[in-house]
Amino acid sequence: QVQLVQSGGGSVQSGGSLRLSCAVSGYTYSSYCMAWFRQAPGREREQVATIDSDGNIDYASSVKGRFTISQDNAKNTLYLQMNSLKSEDSAMYYCAAEVSGTPIGAYYVPCQGYMYWGQGSQVTVSS
Repeated sequence: QVQLVQSGGGSVQSGGSLRLSCAVSGYTYSSYCMAWFRQAPGREREQVATIDSDGNIDYASSVKGRFTISQDNAKNTLYLQMNSLKSEDSAMYYCAAEVSGTPIGAYYVPCQGYMYWGQGSQVTVSS
């Protein structure tokens, strides 16, 4: 069973930085997509960034150039470095994992459906 345990987050002033971590355990699949989502009160959940097992990375336009998704395979940990934070970045942030026993290609298109979720980390940016 894959488990995701988040850490990091907190409160920061506008323009500041925070880093979120997501420790992954119980993972034995060769192909995957890892993602960060966020959801603010009264708003729909937004996919912030993704990284797959081929190393492909994608960002929402709202965070491109400010946020960086990365992973440390030796530590089985996913990160989201958030710089130049704005008040509109305030939200609950979640890491998510999609796993597959099939290599990325015609039979596995990554980042389409996430089976596992972290517990959430609150990020509050004050102006």
